Amino acid sequence: MTKKIEAIIREEALQDVKDALRELGIVGMNVHEVHGHGRQGGIELTWRGTAYQMDLLPKIQVNVILSDHNVIAVCDAIAKAARSGRAGDGLIIVLPIDDVVRIRTGEHGRDALSYKGDIDEMKTG
Repeated sequence: MTKKIEAIIREEALQDVKDALRELGIVGMNVHEVHGHGRQGGIELTWRGTAYQMDLLPKIQVNVILSDHNVIAVCDAIAKAARSGRAGDGLIIVLPIDDVVRIRTGEHGRDALSYKGDIDEMKTG
């Protein structure tokens, strides 16, 4: 089975998260700029003496598709790299994936996800 990890993190944590994933052998990922808020509901800012609520904060979403047996290690690496200890550090969401197709070759499933030097090859090689 295959899983998709969606990690919503602080912008300043992106490089540390990318480094942690590369160290594990994650060679493919997507990164998106997103806006949102969690439990804290945003932040209150003051500009020229006027306070206002900023409820949609800039965040980064990192997406990784991987084998089931790598999910815990990858989630742990992301959490460790992104954790500041302050509210707003983010979330990691794990979703099931029915299939993956590599467009160039037509490969499906695990074959479509395999790369030279990836996490699965590093664990077996």
